[in-house]
Amino acid sequence: MTEVRKRPTVAIVGAGAAGTLTAVQLCETAARRRTPLDLVLVDPAPEAGRGTAYATPDPRHRLNVPAAGMSCYPDDPGHFTRWLCRHGEPTVRGADFATRYRYGAYLADTLAQAVVRSHGTVAVRRLRTRAESCTGAPEGPVELHLADGGLLTADSAVLATGPAAPTAAWAPPALRTSPRFINSPWSPGALDAVREDATDILLVGTGLTAVDLALTLDGAGRTVHAVSRSGLLPQPHALGPAGAMEAPSWPRDLTLSGLRRTVYRHISRSVRTHGDWRPALDSLRPHTARLWHSLTPEERGEFLGGEGALWNTHRHRMAPATAESLTRARTARRLQVHTATITDVVDSGDQLMVTLSNGRIVRAGWVIDCTGPGQRLEDPLWRGLFESGRAVPGPLGMGAATHDGRLLDAQGHCVRPLFTLGAPRRGELWETTAIPEIRVQAAALARQLLVPPARRARRRPVDGLGLPLSTHAEAATAYRNGLDRVLKVRAGAEDAFARAVALDPGFALGHAALALLGHECGAAVDVPRALADAQRSAHERADARERSFVDVITRRVQSTDGDRALIRHLDTHPADALALATAVPTIAFSGVTDLDDDYALRLVERTSPAYDGHWFHTSLLAFLRQEQGRLHEAGELAHRALAVEPASGHAVHALAHVHYESGAHEAGRDWLDRWVSGKGRGAVHRAHFSWHIALHELALDDPAAVRRRWFAQLAPGRVTGVRALVDSGSLLWRARLSGNWQGELPTSDVLDSVTCEVLERPATAFTALHAAVALTAAGDLPALRRLRDHAAGADPVQREVIAPLCDAFTALVEHRFHEAAHGLDALLPVLRKVGGSAAQREVVEETLLYALVSAGRCDAARRLLDARLDRKPAPRDRRMLAGLPG
Repeated sequence: MTEVRKRPTVAIVGAGAAGTLTAVQLCETAARRRTPLDLVLVDPAPEAGRGTAYATPDPRHRLNVPAAGMSCYPDDPGHFTRWLCRHGEPTVRGADFATRYRYGAYLADTLAQAVVRSHGTVAVRRLRTRAESCTGAPEGPVELHLADGGLLTADSAVLATGPAAPTAAWAPPALRTSPRFINSPWSPGALDAVREDATDILLVGTGLTAVDLALTLDGAGRTVHAVSRSGLLPQPHALGPAGAMEAPSWPRDLTLSGLRRTVYRHISRSVRTHGDWRPALDSLRPHTARLWHSLTPEERGEFLGGEGALWNTHRHRMAPATAESLTRARTARRLQVHTATITDVVDSGDQLMVTLSNGRIVRAGWVIDCTGPGQRLEDPLWRGLFESGRAVPGPLGMGAATHDGRLLDAQGHCVRPLFTLGAPRRGELWETTAIPEIRVQAAALARQLLVPPARRARRRPVDGLGLPLSTHAEAATAYRNGLDRVLKVRAGAEDAFARAVALDPGFALGHAALALLGHECGAAVDVPRALADAQRSAHERADARERSFVDVITRRVQSTDGDRALIRHLDTHPADALALATAVPTIAFSGVTDLDDDYALRLVERTSPAYDGHWFHTSLLAFLRQEQGRLHEAGELAHRALAVEPASGHAVHALAHVHYESGAHEAGRDWLDRWVSGKGRGAVHRAHFSWHIALHELALDDPAAVRRRWFAQLAPGRVTGVRALVDSGSLLWRARLSGNWQGELPTSDVLDSVTCEVLERPATAFTALHAAVALTAAGDLPALRRLRDHAAGADPVQREVIAPLCDAFTALVEHRFHEAAHGLDALLPVLRKVGGSAAQREVVEETLLYALVSAGRCDAARRLLDARLDRKPAPRDRRMLAGLPG
C-alpha cells in the first residue's frame, strides 16, 4: 500500500517583516524537502512585508542598517543589494542605506518569488483579518478565532506579531485624553492633521521613531521639540568602513559589573586601534543573546535602568544622510532636544502647555508618542494566551517566554505547537528586533516546523557517466541533458540545469552547476543565490560526492583555495566529468590557475582509467597535448574523439588550435568554417570558433576577410556577454595592432554588451585580462585604473598578473611605450596563470610587439617576430618583419 503523506497546515499570524521572512523560509524549505504544505498568512494589511516599519512612503525614512546587512537570507548577504541593482538602482553598494519603503517592496517581492518557486508543493493563502484568540487541545491542532468570525485550524502557528504596541502609561491623564495627543503615529492617517497645522510639535522620545518623525515634520516656521530622560539621539553610522574587531574574551563567571568593565576596555582598545568605537560594539552582536542570558533577572533590570538608553543609542544607529539632515535642523533651531520628563499638561483647546521636569514649558500644537514599543504584549491574542496559561510573559515581563522559539506554558512546558520570533522574544534574547536576527530565527523555525521526510532506500538515477544523483528521475534527466551540453560545449546547458532545480528545488548539484556557469561563463544566473541554494540542499540531501562538489564550487566562487579543493575532489571522485571539465582550462572553463603549468595535464592523465577512452576525456587530452606542443598527437586524439561524437566542441577546439599553432591557416580556416556551418550550429561558444577562423584570417593578412567575419559573426548583438568581451574585443585589438583594421574601432559596442561589474570587477583573472584589453582598445583610462584597483585587492593571480598588466596598458595608452614594453615583457613568463589558451594569451605578446615598435626598439621587435615565425609561419608576421626599419 502506498503511504499517503499528510499535508500539514502552518498559520502565520502577522505578515510584516517577521511573518514574511518566516513564510519565505517555509516555502523554500518545503520545496527543497518536497514536503507538501498549506501556508496561511493572517494579517489585515493590504500587502505582505510592510508592517509598521516599512509602510512609510517618506523617502527621508531610511533603514538604520546598510543594504549589505538586510538580506532576507542569512546565507546570502548580498541578496538585497542585488535586488536593488535589478530594480532601478544599478549603482547601489552594500554600504548604502536604502529607504524603508523600498525594503518593504523587497520583502513582498521575495515572498512572491518564493511562492512561485514552491508552486505545486506549497499552497499559500492570505486572510485579510486579525487573529483575536487561540484555543485547542494542548497536543492537538491550533484553533485561531478571527475578527471576521472565521475559525482557522492549523497544525502549528507562528505568532509573528511584531513589537508590543505603545501604552502611553507615562503620559499624564490630561494628555492621554487630549485629541492633540497621538500615541500611534504610524497608523494610517494619524499625521494628516499635524501636516496641515504649522504649530510647534513635541515628540516624546529621542530614538529612531522620533528621528523619522522629526524629518517628516520638519519645516520652515515650525519648531520640533523632542524630550526624553536621557536626551540622547541615536548615533550615526560611520561614513566608511572603520575596520573589524574580534569580540573580547569573556570572564568565566560573568556578572553585570564584569561585563561592564570588559566592554568598556574593549571599546577603549577599538578607539586606540581604529579611532572609532563602532567596531567594538559591532563585534558584540553575535554574542549579545548569550551575554544577556548569563545575567540574573536583577542584573538585567539594572542594565535596562542604567545603560539601556546608552546601549540603544549606540547600537541602533541612523544612516549618515539622516544624521546630516538632523544636524542641519538642530543648527537652525528647528529641532530642539530636551533632557527631561513630562510633569504636567494643560490643554487649552488649540495647543498643549507641557511642563518638563527641568522647569521648561513647551507650547505645542501636538504631542506625539515616540517612546517606541511597549514592554508587554497586550493585544487580544496575546492577552488571551497569557490569561489561559497557554503562554507566559518573558523575563522582566518583556514579550513571551519561549524555548527555541516555541511558547512555554504556565508549567514551563512546550506542549502546544505555538511559535514566535522577533520582538516577542525580547525578554529572552534582548537583541531580537532587527532583520539579521529575525532572518536567522525564521530559518530555524522553518527547519523545526518541517521535519525532513524519512529516506527510503531506493535506487537513485545516475548522470551520463554512471554517478548517482540525489534527486528524482525527471530532474535527473534534465541534469544529464545539461551535463551532456557542457561536455559537448553546446548551447542550452543553463536552461537544462535550471529545469532540473525547478523540478527539484532541493537538488544540490543542479544549483551548483548553475552557480558554476554563472561564475565562469557569464550565464544569466544569480550566482550567490544559486550557491546558497546548493549549500542548503547539500546539507539536507546529498551524498559525499555531491557535498564535495558544492564545496568546490563555493570555494571557487569565493576564491578560497578553490583549485586545491577541486584537485582533492577529483582524487576521490575521478569520474566526476563536470568537475574535470572545470579543472581543465579550455573553451568552457578557466581551469586550475594557481597550480603549476602542467597540473591540468597530469590531472587528465591520472583520471584516464575512470573514463576508459570516453570521447570527452579524449577531447580534453587532445587540447592539453597541443598546449604541450605535441601537435600531431593532439590532432590524432581530436579526430578520434570526433569519430565517436562529431559534436564534441572540446575536440573541435583542440583541432582549431592544432591548425593555428602549426601555421596551417588556410586548411584550418576552411575546415573550421565548414564545421561551424554544420555540426557547430548548436555550439554554445560558436562565436569562439568564429574567432578562431578570424585568427587564421589575421595571420593570412586578409583585412577584408577579418572585417566580414566581424560583422557577420562577432559583432555585439550576434555575440553577447563575456563572449563578446573575450572574443570580439580581443579580435578588434589584435586587428588594430597588426594593421588589419583601419579607421575607428567599434569598441564601444563591445563595452556596452557587458556590465560594469564584468568590466571593472571581474570574478576571474581570465575575464580580467580581456576586460583590460577591451578598455585599452577603447582608451578608457579611468575604467582601466578602476580595474587595476579591483585586481590589486582580488585573488592572487589578479594581484600578480592583472594589476601590473593594467599598469602596462595604461602606459601604452599614455604613449609611454618604453615603460609599457618593459611591463608587458616581464609578464610573459607568468601569463599562463590567468588560464585560457596560448592563442588567447597571445594578445599580450602582440601588444608587446606594438609597444616595442612604437618605442623604436626595432631590434627587440625583430627578435620577437623571428621567434613567432619559428613557432608558426604567418604572412602577417613576415610582412611586419619586412616593414621594420634597418
